[in-house]
Amino acid sequence: MSKPLHRRTLLKGGTLALLLGRADIALGATIVAVRVWPAADYTRVTIESDTALKTTPLFVANPPRLAVDIDGIELNPALRELVGKVRSDDPYITGVRVGQYTPTTVRLVLDLRQMVQPQVFNLQPVSVGGARYQHRLVLDLYPTKVADPLEALIVDRLNGTHTHVPSMTATPSVSASTLGTPSDPLGDLMASQNRQPQPLAAQTPAASASGTSAPFTSAASVANNTDKGGERFIIVALDPGHGGEDPGAIGPRGTKEKDVVLQIAHRMRERINNTVIKTKYGNLPMRAYLTRDADFFVPLQVRVDKARRVQADLFVSLHADAFLTPQAKGASVFALSQGAASSAAARWMATQENRADLVGGLNIKTQDATVQRALLDMSTTAQINDSLKLGSEMLGQIRRIGKLHKPQVEQAGFAVLKAPDIPSVLVETAFISNPDEEARLTSESYQNELANALMKSIERYFSRNPPLARTRNT
Repeated sequence: MSKPLHRRTLLKGGTLALLLGRADIALGATIVAVRVWPAADYTRVTIESDTALKTTPLFVANPPRLAVDIDGIELNPALRELVGKVRSDDPYITGVRVGQYTPTTVRLVLDLRQMVQPQVFNLQPVSVGGARYQHRLVLDLYPTKVADPLEALIVDRLNGTHTHVPSMTATPSVSASTLGTPSDPLGDLMASQNRQPQPLAAQTPAASASGTSAPFTSAASVANNTDKGGERFIIVALDPGHGGEDPGAIGPRGTKEKDVVLQIAHRMRERINNTVIKTKYGNLPMRAYLTRDADFFVPLQVRVDKARRVQADLFVSLHADAFLTPQAKGASVFALSQGAASSAAARWMATQENRADLVGGLNIKTQDATVQRALLDMSTTAQINDSLKLGSEMLGQIRRIGKLHKPQVEQAGFAVLKAPDIPSVLVETAFISNPDEEARLTSESYQNELANALMKSIERYFSRNPPLARTRNT
């Protein structure tokens, strides 16, 4: 690990360069792209290169900053672009500074708004669906404490408010100077002898069993999906597929699956939050919970874990299908299978969807999911039967507004459907690889029709299968 150097040493060495000067020549690796994915859950910074990057991370606690030394390269235009990619509303990063620390090392500094639990790791090249990536260096910044999502839903219900829907339009990028970072790019990082850089832990407390999600605080005080007045309400977990580094399928006109399914999820959330289900037990209000409400990557097991933590009554994963030829069309609904897939097509689809983690990227050094995987593999026959009932309701409503690819609910081993205690379905809304259906998926009118159809099927399902009987004891 590099020894801490002070500002005087840096200036004396004469190797410092910030966005100016020196030839833009890569020594051993070429940086081909940089990306920033801000979200409330965590912010991810990705640096893509033609060969794997060797790095040394350093964390400074006061004020909080993460520095990463990248060995074997010189500053180039792609790295310079990272400075302008930080959004003004990023929850964790206030600015990025980059400079030539030594003739063969670039130092990247992330100025942070708050203390974080950082993870720095490398990903191998991958080519899945619409994603084609070379080597990637990933910097994930997790909060040190995450709010209880179930408690937030109950507070939202008590206040009679609706969760804010983020804009689909990205905030214009801002420069480091706009964010108020010092003009001296790296000197202040090492300016004080009292501020000693500390090695980054190999595994941070922010990592869950999946290695990519921070833990939630206890929800025991708000168990059973009830507010303080004792009113039971229904929670539907909406899971917009893919996100962040994982675009999902990409249509002929460049439409990304991750974008259209998030838009549909937002429309469904508004409908769910304004719906009360009439059952034999009385009127039950509904609330929607999104596993992601912006453009960021969520691992498959974390999606399931999020739904279980809010004690969801249903789990609906939204996708937009793709096939090798543009002729394939129609919507499909899938449920979990405890055995063989119901068809070769269902097995192929599950294989494609289960590869999402390869694209989005997991920190394999922090994975220890043996117990969790065992739990999620115990999906019950009752869960699958309820999932098939919900899927049948959905197919019945979707066929009223468009074509079905298959008239019955298909089954296969989808990893994202393996919640043992939540009826779960995966909806392929249309074939984004079909030019006509790609156009429909981007149409506001069709998105509204689809949201209405799925909402109607959820209402019909709950009216016949009220969740009150499944209420868990505190």
